[in-house]
Amino acid sequence: MAIRPCAPPAACVFLICALATAVYTAYPEPMNPCKSSLSRALLAVSRLDPYIVSCADDDASAVILTAGSNDKKIGGPLETSLHTCVNATLPENALPPFYCCPPKPTSEPINFTLPDPAEPLRVRRPVHAVGAEYMRKYERVIELMKALPESDPRSLYQMANVHCAYCTGSYRQTGNPELFMQIHFSWFFFPFHRAYLYFFERIAAKLLGEPGFALPFWSYDVPEGMRMPPEFDNSSSPLYDPIRNPNHAPPKVVDLEFAKPGIENNFTDEHQIQQNLWTLPSLFHGQPFRAGQADKPGAGTVELCPHNPVHNWVGNTTKTSFEDMGTYYSSGRDPLFYPHHNNLDRLWQAWRDLGHVDFTDPDWLDSSFLFYDEEARLVRITVRDVLDIDKLRYRYDGVGMPWADAQPPVTPGVNTKKGTLKSVRFPVSLDAAVTAEVMRPRVLRSRPEEEVLVVEGVESDGTDVVKFDVYVNAMDYEKVVPGGREMAGTYVSLKHPIMDGTGKGMRIETTMRVALNRLLEDLGADGDQSVTVTLVPRSGNVKIRSLKIVYIVE
Repeated sequence: MAIRPCAPPAACVFLICALATAVYTAYPEPMNPCKSSLSRALLAVSRLDPYIVSCADDDASAVILTAGSNDKKIGGPLETSLHTCVNATLPENALPPFYCCPPKPTSEPINFTLPDPAEPLRVRRPVHAVGAEYMRKYERVIELMKALPESDPRSLYQMANVHCAYCTGSYRQTGNPELFMQIHFSWFFFPFHRAYLYFFERIAAKLLGEPGFALPFWSYDVPEGMRMPPEFDNSSSPLYDPIRNPNHAPPKVVDLEFAKPGIENNFTDEHQIQQNLWTLPSLFHGQPFRAGQADKPGAGTVELCPHNPVHNWVGNTTKTSFEDMGTYYSSGRDPLFYPHHNNLDRLWQAWRDLGHVDFTDPDWLDSSFLFYDEEARLVRITVRDVLDIDKLRYRYDGVGMPWADAQPPVTPGVNTKKGTLKSVRFPVSLDAAVTAEVMRPRVLRSRPEEEVLVVEGVESDGTDVVKFDVYVNAMDYEKVVPGGREMAGTYVSLKHPIMDGTGKGMRIETTMRVALNRLLEDLGADGDQSVTVTLVPRSGNVKIRSLKIVYIVE
């Protein structure tokens, strides 16, 4: 999480960051940064968020950073206002419409209230199993939304613009209008999209006149759902979007690590399905993003894969920004966007059902978003409002979780050169594969901690698609079978074509995290003092600032 001081002297920054890192890595137990006011200040300027170092039972999320007479408060819940929504600056070749802000309200937003517990429980089922008759209902929903005037906030035009406004810089942070409210690359990814789908589904039910209508999901995480549903490939259907990749029409199996053409896997269907099952991640939420911070502190692994690859795989890669699905500003225009994100919401719920817990930080719980409801009323909804899907009156049914037990193979003899490893001076431009030794702050971790590799300062051009793979204990990574256990994670980005006023794409700087507990156990390396990390570029230009290992509670 980026907590930036207000322009301190460069030498001081270097010394303080070095000291903060030393405090954390050298003395993880007796000098816990969460339990010292001095260490907390060091954490703030060294960009180590308290969540990264497992500051449980600590509500002090706001930090005051001072430079001269200017005090900057970092912390607190984020919110937005339609009154300060501005037009995003998109590239010249973006596809219209260009204005993403919702219609101006006639009154201030009302606060969200949960639906009546007596309402029918909506059961969301997979597209591949829900049946043709039910899919005709979804076709009718899209047809009705397209038929509404563009000024109606319930129209597909405006529903798509919701995503555009929250993802391109149209919305600014209330109280900090110079800062973007970008819901990707952070801990808002899941709750924002859950709220988005909630209102989309209720609008759909209202238009259909069927209170029990439930949005179907595209279950590409199970073998029987790993193809684009054929209902979306019928050019005479409202579900059809002509701005898609024609090479990925059914029966093509989806590639859950896809970035762009030229680096595609040439697998058989059977091999691609197995590869997809090995791709599903273990870490879910992104990094904390608080009021007063710059956006994009770091995406969760689900956002990086499979979320981003599915967007890129569906989008038309002959378009400059892979429209519609392959870029933030236009992805909501494709009717497949909503079943795609519905599946991601299902994965979040499945993760919770496995015993994981969400954040309890009030900065997360009390942050809010704006949506129009089925009555065209502007509603402010908080993160805490969307955490219980039973109270939201829906549930998921119809598929299992085969990826949860998928076990990729270990490749022996791929880390025999560890003694010849040369030191690496970070930051590095990832022009070729880079291998570095990363020390583990402690070998014995306490339960329920997750040991996490953090790839810090992932910097790239937002108009580019970046992909790189992360291998652990595999200096000879070329020998690792595709999807092998040593391949710990994949970073895949979407195109983010916001221009910064110079005619160039805005630079993106973020982080990536990779879970290590089960990986080190599988590799027989759980007792090692260090691991070797190999970063392998696959697409785009990217710079990496550093590597480190931390401990979190998931």
